[in-house]
Amino acid sequence: MNLELSAVWTRVQNLLQSFIVTIPNILIGLLVFVIFLLVAGLARSAVSKLAERTGQPKGIALVFSRIVSWLVIGVGVLVALTVVFPTLTAASLFGALGVSGVAIGFAFKDIFQNLLAGILILITRPFRIGDQIVSGSHEGVVEDIQVRATLLRTYDNRRVVIPNSELYTTRVAVNTAYPQRRLAVTVGIGYGDDIAAARKLILDTLHGLDGLLQDPAPSVLVKELGDFSVNLEVRFWIDPPIRKEAVETQDTVLEAIKNALPAAGFDLPFPTQQVLWHDQTETTDGDRTQQREGWPARKANPPSRQQAQREAQGEEQQKAGVTNADAPELHRAQPQEPQQP
Repeated sequence: MNLELSAVWTRVQNLLQSFIVTIPNILIGLLVFVIFLLVAGLARSAVSKLAERTGQPKGIALVFSRIVSWLVIGVGVLVALTVVFPTLTAASLFGALGVSGVAIGFAFKDIFQNLLAGILILITRPFRIGDQIVSGSHEGVVEDIQVRATLLRTYDNRRVVIPNSELYTTRVAVNTAYPQRRLAVTVGIGYGDDIAAARKLILDTLHGLDGLLQDPAPSVLVKELGDFSVNLEVRFWIDPPIRKEAVETQDTVLEAIKNALPAAGFDLPFPTQQVLWHDQTETTDGDRTQQREGWPARKANPPSRQQAQREAQGEEQQKAGVTNADAPELHRAQPQEPQQP
């Protein structure tokens, strides 16, 4: 069997000749692309300087400079392709891009959504680079607002990457949006303590602490009547409103109040519980015919346990023939309880 390889060899020669002819176009296309890369760098620097001169935030300058740079590079790629492949005209190239635009849009929907959200965040400026924000379960300092996501540095030195669309569509608390911030701590005093005196003592204690603003002045409000204490809410303001200042100031306030209240005779009560039995009929319980402690009212006021015990002992003594005069020791052993009303 004889194989005819001349046609194959002719095909290979034509391909090599076409490649050799295309080498100048490839070199020129690479040169054009390098030129566009340099132009992209210059455009990026120009946009950054323009944003700084107009007083725009650093995040806006950074993102828009990146967008301009990518646009220039994209145009450079298209021009380089038309140089390398002369038969590829701009009309056919944009036509191909238009046909595949729908598929690209669906494939990169999340990227485009985050890109638009990042631009809107930079334009509306709900927060800026350097602000301390809370988003969901994450809290930290905004390090960078990129095209796709925002970089958040937590207080325990971790990096959290949050998509821009999530930040733009969900609730975000900006702790450093205003120059001052109000904090509050809760302190409990006993029910027998004087609330007005405790309030005055706390305010006098806060007056001499560093880091607290006196305008607006601190305040003390009765928050609730708790299970075992009267809870007071101590409010005060700090400046600057950063996390470090908030934690340190709360520590200082709590320590000062803890030392001042007991020294002045105020009680800082512990949690207590009272267990009541349904058959408890002590003398100090009062009138059992009235509903009390959630117990049902009784038609009669039963005697206390001490009275019932003395009556039982008296009955036993009577049965044994022992009178009160014969057993004075028994009366001394059983002290008389105050009679119920």
